[in-house]
Amino acid sequence: MSTIERGRSLVGTSPRTSVARSTDVGAVATSTVRQPAQRVVDGFEGGTAKGTAKATGVFTAPAGSKDKVFDGKLVGANGQTFEPGTPLRDIPAVTPRNNPNATGTVIYTNGIRTDKAKQGDDLQAIADRTGMRAIGVHNATEGTISDLLQCVKDKMDKGKNPAVDTLADTIYGELKAGRDVHLIGHSQGGLITSRALNDVARRLRIEDGMSKSQVEQTMSRLKVETFGAAASTYPDGPQYVHYINKSDPVPNIFGLGSKGWTPGDLLRHAGRDAKVHYFSEGNIFNGAHSLSDTYLKHRVPFEQARAGQF
Repeated sequence: MSTIERGRSLVGTSPRTSVARSTDVGAVATSTVRQPAQRVVDGFEGGTAKGTAKATGVFTAPAGSKDKVFDGKLVGANGQTFEPGTPLRDIPAVTPRNNPNATGTVIYTNGIRTDKAKQGDDLQAIADRTGMRAIGVHNATEGTISDLLQCVKDKMDKGKNPAVDTLADTIYGELKAGRDVHLIGHSQGGLITSRALNDVARRLRIEDGMSKSQVEQTMSRLKVETFGAAASTYPDGPQYVHYINKSDPVPNIFGLGSKGWTPGDLLRHAGRDAKVHYFSEGNIFNGAHSLSDTYLKHRVPFEQARAGQF
């Protein structure tokens, strides 16, 4: 099988536990993703979660561990963490306060300076705002300087980032199983999402032998929302909605840029047919980059946003 030479572990080629796939290891790759007899959506068969995690998937950190130990782990309700590759249906997700029986699922990747406890707060805010179940891919923090250096590597698509690997494996596994996926990324989490999506596209081309159009068709089952993201390019195929606060320097300088054409737009690509919503609130000293206090207040239901109705 062909592989992509990269400066970090390849998606699906490292020895870590991978997401279960619809084809057995060693089977000949096909050029299309098989569709199940009955449509399943958002990681839950028939829209219903089992609600309890398999013991083998639970991750328990030693007492006193720093946040780094959770890097790339999946995060569920009550701060529980799970090993990469744990089926989404086996992770008890954070549910909306007003609807504990919600069935749709969103996968959230956090930005810099966000420890697991803060990501748990964000997951609850996302669940309450979207009305969906929320599961996290944890992007661990090691402090501002280390986090920013990792962002630089992510922008260059260099080095290993466990959160990228976990998110890419999860997306690929869900697509191979015929399931739709809904993603949210904030700040560096948007950059991680962009990098993971590019990994998935390459994997579908090389491992599954898909053409460019087949890759885009397969990835059209992905719903992607970014908030104040630091990514400036995204692969074609997924359905994108990007939220940019014009008072937030992160997306304006490092991401998709401000409203109106600039020379920098020659190096930016929001993804074909992406919807970008610009608004203005706060400043860099007063929550302009905050996910829960600013960005989520401007979010509208996904289909409404895709229709350009903000």
